[in-house]
Amino acid sequence: MKWLKWAGLPIGIGVLLALALHRGVGDVMQVIGGAGFTLLWLVPLHAIPLALDAHAWRLLLDKRAPLWFLWWVATVREAVSRLMPVASIGGEIVGIRLARWRVPDTCRVSASIIVEVLVTMAVQYAFSALGIVLIVVSAQQADALRSIGVAFLLSIPLPVIAIVVARRGGIFQAIERWAAGLLGDTHPLLRSIDGRQLDVEINALMSRGGLLLRSFLWQFAGYALGALETYWALAMLGHPVSLSGALAIEAITQAVRHAAFFIPAGLGVQDAAVVLLAQMFGVDRDTALSLALVKRMREVVFGCIALASWQLAEVVRSRGGAAPSRARGARGTGGSTIQ
Repeated sequence: MKWLKWAGLPIGIGVLLALALHRGVGDVMQVIGGAGFTLLWLVPLHAIPLALDAHAWRLLLDKRAPLWFLWWVATVREAVSRLMPVASIGGEIVGIRLARWRVPDTCRVSASIIVEVLVTMAVQYAFSALGIVLIVVSAQQADALRSIGVAFLLSIPLPVIAIVVARRGGIFQAIERWAAGLLGDTHPLLRSIDGRQLDVEINALMSRGGLLLRSFLWQFAGYALGALETYWALAMLGHPVSLSGALAIEAITQAVRHAAFFIPAGLGVQDAAVVLLAQMFGVDRDTALSLALVKRMREVVFGCIALASWQLAEVVRSRGGAAPSRARGARGTGGSTIQ
């Protein structure tokens, strides 16, 4: 999967450059310059929808970790998945590692993230459906509604199959057996995996319908609140749209972003989607491209801060663990001298 990410990188860069050169960089920069430094408020604004996502995850963890900590882990997960050329599950793997700092139960943490990903898939479909409806209602195109609706319905079996397989149980135990036959029972990787227990934890979470619904609603609220970025950015760029328009732009942009998972950071593809969708709601091309670049700026700045905080936390944690070890070594040496 990593080679696919690297292959998609030049594609994304090419699309982004084509967009910028087509409209002229000078005109776009003039639009952004008119808004000024107030656009930087979009960076902390993104923390609000992420807090709702983190709360949804905290519910799946039975509140075993504080919200502020899971919010921080969520920022790192998002940054890894969006900014680094890793497989789509890279952020989740990092999330498991970091969450274990507060919740040592690896199977419980892993199960919560796997179920959260399944809930996210359902949220993305629901949010995309809302965006499609808002676009069609705004454009008043019955034919477009019919064709988009058919395409949407045809893609629904994918998340349904994933949820059914996870709910049925036994999948990770089967993966563990397959890996043992491939790598051998004594392989270090398998010593840290308990497929049977992971299946039990996932099945326990999937059987709690009320919990899954609450997690779904909190995540959906986070996605919807994320549309404030589009709404506020366009207002500052001098071309405001309605809340329904901002919701539609955000919803379909997210759908396109996840569809183009093989391109690192959705580079170019996300930006093209923003430009196209903004124009559907009457935004001129220069402002639409300005919006795409502003969203990209916010993503890079917020993501880099999250990645830097992660590396700093790793350094602090490693030094904190090394100090007691040195102290124990010193005490051991002193004891043998006395003897």
